[in-house]
Amino acid sequence: MAEFTVYGVPGSPYLRSALIGFEEKGIAYRLVSMGFGESKAPEHLARHPFGRIPVVDHGDFRLYETQAIIRYLDDVSPPPSFEPRDIRSKARMNQLVGIADFYFFPKVTATISFQRLVVPMRGGTPDEAVIAAAKPDAVTCVKAIEALMGDVYLTGEEVSLADIMLIPNAHYFSLTPEGKETLGDGKLQRWVERMRRRPSFERTEIERLKAAA
Repeated sequence: MAEFTVYGVPGSPYLRSALIGFEEKGIAYRLVSMGFGESKAPEHLARHPFGRIPVVDHGDFRLYETQAIIRYLDDVSPPPSFEPRDIRSKARMNQLVGIADFYFFPKVTATISFQRLVVPMRGGTPDEAVIAAAKPDAVTCVKAIEALMGDVYLTGEEVSLADIMLIPNAHYFSLTPEGKETLGDGKLQRWVERMRRRPSFERTEIERLKAAA
């Protein structure tokens, strides 16, 4: 199989989801580590016209959008699959992926987690008004996911695309005071702890990625 090259910023939840996909499948890859802001540079815009990450090169085949990347890895590698065989479980997986992409990331990660974790790293002060405005959305997201998720992983007994897409976002949220309050010791928090123990999660910790890159 041709070599995989992955472009992204360590710490990005979408990069981490893609890399967890590689690790879960046992597929080797080379990470090209980018800094904050480099996704808007002309060199990267040539890879991704929208200036986002990650981007994957597989030989002469280039692919962006995290869901597409993980689904591609699933198709080019042996089972087990990231998609449940049961039709309703697969539909639930796609529903949860949609919640992660369209609600959790913009309403929780890009607001609360960004303000609490990223802004201080850049020398700034969290915007408490932004955080306060996002808290009701965070509660809605957590309640909705807990109402839909399975008892072990999000769609059953095996890790699916839904788990891979949500875990970086839920992990970051769980590190914030708002996350600790909202998640408590509930079902989603127990799932976060279960996912954190997986080797794929441990191998994609930001410090490990920086050292490897």
